[in-house]
Amino acid sequence: MRYTVQAVADHLGDSGSFEDLAMPHFARLYNLACWLTHDTVVAEDLVQETYMKALRGFSSFQQGTNFRAWIYRILRNTFLTSKTGLKVVATIDLDDETAAEPAYQVTPESLLLARVATETLQRALESLPMHFREIILLCDLEEMSYQEISQALGIPIGTVMSRLSRARKAMRTLLAAGKEALRP
Repeated sequence: MRYTVQAVADHLGDSGSFEDLAMPHFARLYNLACWLTHDTVVAEDLVQETYMKALRGFSSFQQGTNFRAWIYRILRNTFLTSKTGLKVVATIDLDDETAAEPAYQVTPESLLLARVATETLQRALESLPMHFREIILLCDLEEMSYQEISQALGIPIGTVMSRLSRARKAMRTLLAAGKEALRP
């Protein structure tokens, strides 16, 4: 038997449901994987491994529960048990040319300011401990609810709220310190 999404889905008696549930999350999972790993190649491998584990374990997924939180938890656990996750490397690619474009008139000065702001945010985010970084990424970038984050990380919702509060406070402190360093 060939192990394709369709073959496994047919075997489980739930034709196409894994694909229907999983594929809409692909781009966002890849985005989170890039933030976690700091390497697009490793991120691609991480997402592939996540989908393989999710496909293998799909029979244990309880229909009607939150698939998004379930697959994000698989991604997180896969990352944490990988070599990259165990090292939790904090490097920044300063050659990345994908700076946020401002919505107003584009000038060389405005592009430079936008790039500096983006790099400052990236540096601050990268310097946070992993448990703070992941909660900010899930809440603010992935726009997950506290309940979804709680399910994805396997922690109580109260812990999600307090950890997010501490993470945002740490970000504010890092950004304020960065501003102080730029003053003459």
